[in-house]
Amino acid sequence: MALRVTIGDFSRMTHLSVKALRHYHQIGLLEPVAINMDSGYRLYDVEQVPVAQVIKRLKDLGMALDEIARVLKAPTVEARNRAIVEHLRRMEDQLEQTKATVASLRRLLETPEQPQRRIDFRTTPATNSIAIHDRVAVNDLEDWWVQAFEELHGEAARSGLERSGPDGALYSSSWFEDEIGDVVAFTPVRGQAATEGGHRAQLYVVPAAELAVALHEGSLSDLDRTFAALGTFVFERAIAVEGPIREYYLVTAFDTPDEAKYRTEVAWPIFQTSAQT
Repeated sequence: MALRVTIGDFSRMTHLSVKALRHYHQIGLLEPVAINMDSGYRLYDVEQVPVAQVIKRLKDLGMALDEIARVLKAPTVEARNRAIVEHLRRMEDQLEQTKATVASLRRLLETPEQPQRRIDFRTTPATNSIAIHDRVAVNDLEDWWVQAFEELHGEAARSGLERSGPDGALYSSSWFEDEIGDVVAFTPVRGQAATEGGHRAQLYVVPAAELAVALHEGSLSDLDRTFAALGTFVFERAIAVEGPIREYYLVTAFDTPDEAKYRTEVAWPIFQTSAQT
């Protein structure tokens, strides 16, 4: 006969709190084998201890409860391991992001005063391109950005379109203000080859604009500092106008694994009143 223990004893055996065990019961993650009809006490089988220990280990790794349920209900060992590996990869990505944020904060604290940045005025003509236009959340931008430009480069090669300038992107005001909004990733091209139906990449004309432009050098984790410098310049010395903020990607991860070599132009739409920098 299986040995049954109370929720308190099971809590001590597994290092899961009674509160947590009750919650896991409510959501169907770890259910007691029986409930005493007279006292209402939950009873657990000691054979459930290994399952409880797996839940605790995965929870300690930061795995969400719905993901833990997916692991426990996986039909095969391969499916179970695949779900765990996916989570570990996300943890590694988060660790890299944390390292980048820590490095950026250290640079901010150690060098609070930045040398004055060069700001250029530029008038850009309408530019033929292929583009992908999506509504993108701020937290999803990095993955979306990589996938979008991989598709654009592939479409340009497939269609025989010659790339005529650096990749770029347009960011709507709502993307900054609401943390989700329209983003257009574009690759300037020469030629008139038609894109295939069903592909996300479509022919697109990047509108002409007058811009104040600042060059950001290095990791994109510090890009906000260039935005701050450019925005300050625009509102002190130029006339800002409505329109998407632009970024032009001169050197990216597609060109080098060294983030210190990245070069990104940030461009703010203005009404130009001077040809001088």
